[in-house]
Amino acid sequence: MVESLGADYLVVGAGAAGMAFTDALTEHADVTVLIVDRRHAPGGHWLDAYPFVRLHQASSFYGVASTLLGDGRLQPAGPEAGMHERATAPEICAYYTRVMQRMLRTGKVTYYPGCDYLGDGRFVSRLSGRRYEVRGRPRVVDARYLSPGIPATTPPPFDVAAGARVVPVNELARLDRAPSQYVVVGAGKTAADACVWLLGNGVDPDDICWVRPREPWMLDRAAVQPDPAVFLGTAADIVQAAEVATSADDLFLRMEEAGVMLRIDRSVTPTMAKIPTLGRWELDLLRTIGDVVRLGHLRRVERGRLVLDHGDVTIAPDAVVVHCAASGLRYRPLVPVWRPDVITVQPIRLGFACFGAALAGYVEATLDDDGLKNRLCPPSPFSDTPADWALQQVLGARASFGSDARVRAWSDTVSLNPARVPPELAGSAAVRAARERFRQHVGRGMARMAELAATTAPHAA
Repeated sequence: MVESLGADYLVVGAGAAGMAFTDALTEHADVTVLIVDRRHAPGGHWLDAYPFVRLHQASSFYGVASTLLGDGRLQPAGPEAGMHERATAPEICAYYTRVMQRMLRTGKVTYYPGCDYLGDGRFVSRLSGRRYEVRGRPRVVDARYLSPGIPATTPPPFDVAAGARVVPVNELARLDRAPSQYVVVGAGKTAADACVWLLGNGVDPDDICWVRPREPWMLDRAAVQPDPAVFLGTAADIVQAAEVATSADDLFLRMEEAGVMLRIDRSVTPTMAKIPTLGRWELDLLRTIGDVVRLGHLRRVERGRLVLDHGDVTIAPDAVVVHCAASGLRYRPLVPVWRPDVITVQPIRLGFACFGAALAGYVEATLDDDGLKNRLCPPSPFSDTPADWALQQVLGARASFGSDARVRAWSDTVSLNPARVPPELAGSAAVRAARERFRQHVGRGMARMAELAATTAPHAA
């Protein structure tokens, strides 16, 4: 038997995108929303995150528009004293639970966890097997389109021979004995987190082997803070560097000299530009690791040996190989956010996904014409290479949601929007100077980035 349900919207996914969209939609429209998710609670991939992970950006840039994540405070001590707080995974999961409870109390939202969406408004419970359908023609919101892949739920992308010890990064904190060597596999933020955590817990740098198929560019965390003078100053640094850059690589080298971008090894030009943020204290720790393997991707792990694209490497027989090599960001084709059959949540301008999802929810709540919505809020891709990143900036700049007075006024009040300038700071000398420098260089800088990205297209699935 199939149970029939009613709702104006059917949101598939209760992760960051689905929660931000639903929050903004229900805050500004008198509608009913049914949320279905395969996990047992809201929070998406954070429910499966490794235990020592923290947001790599400030907490206030993350979550939903109506409810601040954290207290908006500065860290009082430690290597990031003076920077804004960054939430841990348990804090994020607890936050989403509170947000969901508040949305349920409004009577506008119903929530079905532990269910698989089957399409055409139908879903089934993983626990009871009960089947449901949403009657009528609810507007479907796909909040799973760009769901990230993480090591806890993604098998290693390499073969593992009998006798080799390979664990996902989640298991690193649960080891019952210390090996003589750790082999960290991956070049992204997860691998960097694993190395920092090991070093911070007393592991000797000489006992870590880091397999980095590509060298990553990362964004200096101090350059991206919920302070308009800082954020606008960084934006000005970027377009000023782009204005005179001779290539995508040269653009990143210039941004490094401006204090915006970081690379672990200054003797190697990175080819990866997914651009997570990194603290300089973390960079200092990572640079203590001398055993770095740059022989392409890992293909097979054997007891005492790694087999890579361009050679083999001997490792300790008891080595623990730490799988940090999940794809992370998903590079699927860009599609219009609003289509007749579905709203597909994607980033809109820059890489602040929660703001893009909340923006889409607000626009859906307050505007009627889908064509206008798509013109105001075109999607922008995630980046993988330096040229991709330049393209991301160019495509993100197409978003003209600020041309609608109502949308602009809302976005200026939302902490998720990194470009907002609170009224009390709009007249400060630092903000005025940063904004003026950005205005002087943005035209030529963006034009040059468009040239650098001219031969690059968004990744397909």
